[in-house]
Amino acid sequence: MMKKHLNMTIATVLLLQVGTAGLALAEDAKPLAGQHLSVLLPPWGTLPKEMTDGFTAKTGIILDTQTLGWDDIHTKIVTSTVANTAPGDATEVDWSWVGQFGASKWYQPLDGLVTADAVADAPTAKIFTYDGKLLAVPYNNDFRVLIYNKTQLEKAGIKTPPKTPDELLKAAKAIKEAKIATYPIGLPLSATEGTSTTWYLLTKAFGGDLFDKDFKPMFVDPQSGGYKALSFEIQALKDGLIDPAMTGLKDVEVQELFKSGKISFDVAGWAGNLAVYADASKSQVANDVAAALMPSTTGSTRTIGLPEAIGIPAASANSKAAAAFINWMLEPETEIGSFNALGNLPPRLSVLKQLNAKGGLKDGDVLLAQAAAVEPLFAQGTPGWYPEFSAAVASAINQAAKGQLTVDQAVQQVAEAAKTASQE
Repeated sequence: MMKKHLNMTIATVLLLQVGTAGLALAEDAKPLAGQHLSVLLPPWGTLPKEMTDGFTAKTGIILDTQTLGWDDIHTKIVTSTVANTAPGDATEVDWSWVGQFGASKWYQPLDGLVTADAVADAPTAKIFTYDGKLLAVPYNNDFRVLIYNKTQLEKAGIKTPPKTPDELLKAAKAIKEAKIATYPIGLPLSATEGTSTTWYLLTKAFGGDLFDKDFKPMFVDPQSGGYKALSFEIQALKDGLIDPAMTGLKDVEVQELFKSGKISFDVAGWAGNLAVYADASKSQVANDVAAALMPSTTGSTRTIGLPEAIGIPAASANSKAAAAFINWMLEPETEIGSFNALGNLPPRLSVLKQLNAKGGLKDGDVLLAQAAAVEPLFAQGTPGWYPEFSAAVASAINQAAKGQLTVDQAVQQVAEAAKTASQE
């Protein structure tokens, strides 16, 4: 009996040792397990819970996700940082904020914290570099493309999508006259960022640019692309082709109208949104949606890339956990899941090509052709005063749309705002 008892004791000790070793290995595999990570992203960047649960299962990190509108996120980041607190451990970093955040040193450099090969596979990551340091990593490959309701065009007798701004107006008038859609053209005119970026895009469509190499405004001349772009918007509004309610709508609300079939053209369509529009569980026009290259007056399509990324605020107390989340967002499976769930085109080229090769991209050939024509909004790099400039643009366009300013007064107001912002 003593020998049997001794053997059982030895076996128990061995089992305890094995169990302890296994626990240690598990802890080594999840060194950040139990940490709480706050993530602040807009609706189009917030992944569904079933996906983020996978991140928690893999790392043991507990996510606290907060979703806010794009403008609200920027406000929170500024106010929190000024108060020396972190708005989140990992947050949205828009392409347009890089100059401001970089100059202020509000975000931690990610060099050495994120997978270098994955970053190299995402060309737009360069947009988020300031003074040679990587401030954020893109989670979407955002550029603009013309998205339209092909069924509505066909009903109006239009066989091909418009290739020029004039053709776009003619198509919209035909659709309106046929009483297929009351307000065929969808674009935001509220005092928000989406209004500004739509004007930037149309400036390219009219063959123009915002500034010269010295940041001198190039949109005040009536023959300039920027002037013609704003004239296009205001004239379409006066002609009843754009709903007057657009003066109070953001870009995401315009997208909802397209999903419901109330508008025929999403003029500044997010390329990734094409997948959302074609999803019958999310859209009423799933069988009607199509994409075309952005119309242009020059004969060659032009568009702008406006990627969004995730960065780590300097005040974050959980930078390692935040870096783990960013690396997880870069994984092919996560990028494909984000595309399927939210329509975010993968920023990694290898993943984008993989999707297209398997037929996973709606109108993939159009998207890849448009992607090849993507231009940065600022060839010199986004200036630190961009937020002030863009806010002035949105305000002036909103005032012009409400009849409070003429086109000439609006562009002059924007030019003066650019001069003031660049000198501060």
